[in-house]
Amino acid sequence: MIATIILVSTFLVLSLIHFSWALGSRKWHDEAIPKTEAGDWVIKPGKKDSLIVGLGLLFFGIFYLIKVEIIDFQLPEWAINIASWLIPSIFLFRAIGDFKYVGFFKKITTTQFAKKDSQIYSPLCLAISIIGFIIELF
Repeated sequence: MIATIILVSTFLVLSLIHFSWALGSRKWHDEAIPKTEAGDWVIKPGKKDSLIVGLGLLFFGIFYLIKVEIIDFQLPEWAINIASWLIPSIFLFRAIGDFKYVGFFKKITTTQFAKKDSQIYSPLCLAISIIGFIIELF
């Protein structure tokens, strides 16, 4: 239950950050986007993109509340099984990265984003992944 509370709380905080970006906040936004060594953004997400990611993260948190039956909502068993493995896998792949700009194995390591990614984002994704797999296995 503690692992679920940690995971749900993490998803809630991350979703709120993305919702704030969708509403126009710039707090932490620029350092959360990968950039080239020349300083150009690798991707240029807009408000809709932030909203979609925020909703996805919120859904992930709600899913775990459903999974441990804190929220009484019936999902098909096959959907629970797939999501239980898919969600932590998404974060494991994010932690591993694209081998260039994001993840533990990125080649570009000198940008502000790359430093934050190594210190915060990739370890956080790995922790989310591990907790998700622990919840599924135990």
